[in-house]
Amino acid sequence: WDDKGNAYTGGANSHIYVWCGRELQKNYDVHGKGFVCAIKFCDGKIISGAKDCMVVISDPETGNSERSVDVGCLVRSVDYMGGNILVGLRDGTIKEINGSDNQTEVMKSHSTGEAWGLGIDGDTGFVSSGDDNKIMSWSIDDRKWKDVTEVCDEDKEAKRGGASTMSNLADSKCARAVAINSNGNGHVAVGHNDGRVTIRGGVGNLGSIEKTLTDSDEWIEAMSYSPDGSKLAVGSHDNNIYVYDSASYDKCYTCKAHNSFIVSVDWSEDGTFLRSVCGAHELLFFNGETGEQDPSGASNTKATVWQTSSAKYGWLVSGIFPACTDGTHINGVDFSKDGQLIATGDDYGLVNVWRNPARKGCTPISLRGHSEHVVRALFARGSDYIISIGGYDKTIMQWKKC
Repeated sequence: WDDKGNAYTGGANSHIYVWCGRELQKNYDVHGKGFVCAIKFCDGKIISGAKDCMVVISDPETGNSERSVDVGCLVRSVDYMGGNILVGLRDGTIKEINGSDNQTEVMKSHSTGEAWGLGIDGDTGFVSSGDDNKIMSWSIDDRKWKDVTEVCDEDKEAKRGGASTMSNLADSKCARAVAINSNGNGHVAVGHNDGRVTIRGGVGNLGSIEKTLTDSDEWIEAMSYSPDGSKLAVGSHDNNIYVYDSASYDKCYTCKAHNSFIVSVDWSEDGTFLRSVCGAHELLFFNGETGEQDPSGASNTKATVWQTSSAKYGWLVSGIFPACTDGTHINGVDFSKDGQLIATGDDYGLVNVWRNPARKGCTPISLRGHSEHVVRALFARGSDYIISIGGYDKTIMQWKKC
């Protein structure tokens, strides 16, 4: 709307329409093709963005373009102040354009399909991945991205059982699991939706692929490096857990006892046990040296301290499930380093914080912000922060303990 009460709308035919009340006064075209998906009136001018990847400043009186800038992606929103243009793009990037048409990237984000992958990088930041062919590193202090690189440059589908996604990219270009070898060689493992695992040079070198592992037949949901950094456990949707030596990435063994896809993998603090949960709601235990299942693992690990605690079943977390839910409601679990708190992400878009143990009848603090299911909620800097990542909302949120 302008200060005279006229309304301006963008059409699917690239035209801008000028209305007075219910009457169409005129229309004009400054984009040439594609629909106009963002429009704003400011200082007597129309700032519009369209599918043609152009931001155009036009005079609604004459219908002429006065300034146009190619931003390289479909435009979703625009704003204008003091000669500067702020543009939100379909790929999740926000750009500021100054009066000389120089573009500065203010923010980047995930943008297509779902965002699942999340790994904490010590006390400084974290790494995320999604179905948009992006792996991103982030700074906790700066609260913005540090680096972004592509998941894969090859189009390849899963051998069988691809992940359900709204992304139109190939399975090889989608990634839903991240593990960081903080106590070892610093490698970052990325689990792709076509079943491969790529080993990256480090958080500061995500574009360098050191090794590619191809044993899995289906997509990867859970991965974890051992406490001493010597092994990598990869939980696949083909029901297997593949364990590799992290120096050579030769396969050490395969854990094959599960009857459904693997959703979480934990190492004991001394590396002698593996604990995993699958889609059939099984909590199983394996020997960390041989990969053999320990049928009495629940009893044999009563005194075991776990390096990570992502299993959603067990005595300490028996109260995290609301009434009338079947176990699939909870997507991610994590314990704070001091063991005092438990964080969960659920299908209701909530990040829940519990006192440990979370037995039946316990009540959490529920943090609202995500608009879709939360797939991961991980503690950072002890228990000072929680980093959560949504699925369909493709949003990363950083929560600080007050």
